[in-house]
Amino acid sequence: MSSIKGPTNPTKPRTGFSRRGFIRGVGVGGGAVGTTGLLEKEAAAAPPANVAGPGPVPVTLTINGKPVNLRIEPRVTLLDAMRNYAGLTGAKRVCNRATCGACTVILGGKTVYSCTVLAIDAQGKNIETIEGLAPGSSLHPVSAAFVNQDAQQCGYCTAGFVMAAKGFLDEHPNPNLADVKRGLGGNLCRCGTYMGVRKAVLEVASAARLKGGKNG
Repeated sequence: MSSIKGPTNPTKPRTGFSRRGFIRGVGVGGGAVGTTGLLEKEAAAAPPANVAGPGPVPVTLTINGKPVNLRIEPRVTLLDAMRNYAGLTGAKRVCNRATCGACTVILGGKTVYSCTVLAIDAQGKNIETIEGLAPGSSLHPVSAAFVNQDAQQCGYCTAGFVMAAKGFLDEHPNPNLADVKRGLGGNLCRCGTYMGVRKAVLEVASAARLKGGKNG
């Protein structure tokens, strides 16, 4: 009686090493070594980074045309530097995430949210704030128009709106209502005084056209 037997040469168990695995490993390893060497060369050739901090460092801000010398950590925002170190509290810390515009200032001729700018990066540029618009006893034309048009209620957004309005008028001296809506679209008013704000901006523009001059 015959019986079925298995193969006379059964397959040997695989080991942890194979020619294909060896070739694959050499290719990957060689690429890694080559890449690492290249990165090391690039790092050696790169100029040293200009690192400041993490502790307080000297920072000079030009605020409303005057130098203000501070010692602050590099992580401090322009908004916090003005409010907590320079004593200028006109710009308000409301959302602190670049959505409301209450902290708007004019930096180097451009309106910015001061909560998004590091104070150390604002050096060398003039920073215009609400405190610098009318250093004397007279109101700036934009501020006066806000009063005339009843464009403020609780006041948290007012300084930011005034600065945004001034920056907008500096670049667009002859706007229409649609222009004003777009130009001030980055500022929010929880009290809903948008109509008064827009009328105030148009009042300043109209007065400037009659005088044939600038908006102040």
